[in-house]
Amino acid sequence: MSKPTLQDIADALGVSRITIWKAMSNRPGVSTQLKTKILEQAHRIGYPVPEGVEIEAKPEAACVVSVVVSRPESSAFWMQIIHQIAKELARQNVNLMYTYLPSHFEKNQKLPQSLTDGSVQGIIVLNIYDENAIQAIAQLAMPKVFLDTVPSISPYALNGDLILLEGRDCTRTITNKLLEKGMQRIGFMGDIQYAQTNYDRYEGFADALAQHGLPVDESICLKNSIPLSTHYEEICSFLDSIKTMPDAIVCASDFITHFVKRYFEERGDAEAAMPVLTGFDNSMEYGNVAEKITSVDVQTTTLGKRLAQKLLFRLKYPTASFEVSYIASDIIYRQPLAE
Repeated sequence: MSKPTLQDIADALGVSRITIWKAMSNRPGVSTQLKTKILEQAHRIGYPVPEGVEIEAKPEAACVVSVVVSRPESSAFWMQIIHQIAKELARQNVNLMYTYLPSHFEKNQKLPQSLTDGSVQGIIVLNIYDENAIQAIAQLAMPKVFLDTVPSISPYALNGDLILLEGRDCTRTITNKLLEKGMQRIGFMGDIQYAQTNYDRYEGFADALAQHGLPVDESICLKNSIPLSTHYEEICSFLDSIKTMPDAIVCASDFITHFVKRYFEERGDAEAAMPVLTGFDNSMEYGNVAEKITSVDVQTTTLGKRLAQKLLFRLKYPTASFEVSYIASDIIYRQPLAE
């Protein structure tokens, strides 16, 4: 019986001998599907396939990750971050999915199926500040990157990487600046149990007062839980209760600052009679405070890219030790704190 030849394979498949030669030589011009048939026929008739000739692996399906959020009406601050995450992931052939969680999550409530059925290979957690939700996400056996968390959960219980905006030193510096300008009665506004970043900012505020030998005046500090839907009402009620207004109010975010300023504007107070207000985020969303108050400039563009890169690293090195990272930001001083 004669030995099998290239022509035998060509005849069996109805293609030219040159096509068989290309396939056997790893030459271009032969589709993966046809090359598969050629190699299968070669094995079938006992034709020796040269070493190193094999079927090209099919390209892997694009990886899918999800951003998990709890506020579907997310502000421009969050949408800018998400947009940059999507752009950065797309460059790496990674598809982005959007998963919504309610702002209030029951203890035994189940996460959306898309997070538990293998549909996604990793998640980036944004604006989730419900303890039960964070604990449920922490149990997921997949790469996770959190932007912020709640003070009641240790970063080491997240089973993922945590990125925080550095706020303690920034707020300490701003409060010191107020004190250096002669303002002694300084209040603070922001739910310090809502987010770790809020807690850190309050700690910086308290640090500065302690450095100057001053106690925190609890009568001019609103630190307790402030429901998202009634922020303005709660702030107005608290400010109404203050008998003598402070010299300045340090706010945990520009979001809170704009409500505080609105309160004084609606009362008809002149700028001179209003406490000096400071914020955090340097947001352009709130017209009554945008570029008018001292704030901390959060670079949402680079923040989104860094979150994406952190997850890409975690996807590539899933067993690497988890990281807690602080991102420093610049203080933008404006009158009356500008030099």
